[in-house]
Amino acid sequence: MEFLIQNAWAQTTATGESLTSLIPLVILFVVFYFLLIRPQTKRVKEHKKMVESLAKGDEIVTTGGLLGKIINLGENFVAIEVALNIEVKVQRYQVAAVMPKGTMKNTL
Repeated sequence: MEFLIQNAWAQTTATGESLTSLIPLVILFVVFYFLLIRPQTKRVKEHKKMVESLAKGDEIVTTGGLLGKIINLGENFVAIEVALNIEVKVQRYQVAAVMPKGTMKNTL
């Protein structure tokens, strides 16, 4: 009957084997930290700093692709002028980039 059911033997534990099995997981975590987590936190800090430094008159691009000049700043919203006498309100954190002065004049 041994060919159908194997005997259950007690396993011996070796501490060296358990530590070596954890090394690939630690290496994987370190790689993920330096390739994914750390750069993402740096980008978030830079974006937060950029959003906090917005000022009236800055020319910005939103994440939706709107190009406009800031005409009014609120705590959570920014009013931008996208064309002559056309005002749009967007959330502050939807500002993707601050453009150089004169960008709106050079566009179509």
